[in-house]
Amino acid sequence: MLDDFEDMANWVDTLTQLKAEHRDLDAAIEALAKVPPEDGLLLLRLKKRKLALKDRIAYIERMIDPPELA
Repeated sequence: MLDDFEDMANWVDTLTQLKAEHRDLDAAIEALAKVPPEDGLLLLRLKKRKLALKDRIAYIERMIDPPELA
């Protein structure tokens, strides 16, 4: 039982970190979008990273609280 609790705590910690990184990327993308980018590739990479984080966050949220079966 303790292992399950520790696993859940680890998932929650990871989820918190990923959400913080996602917010930071969102702010960085918004700031870069306001000025003409010298490097459009950087903006594209940040957007791809943000999308990957969003997918990972959704996966972990499903692991923590699985959806109910119909």
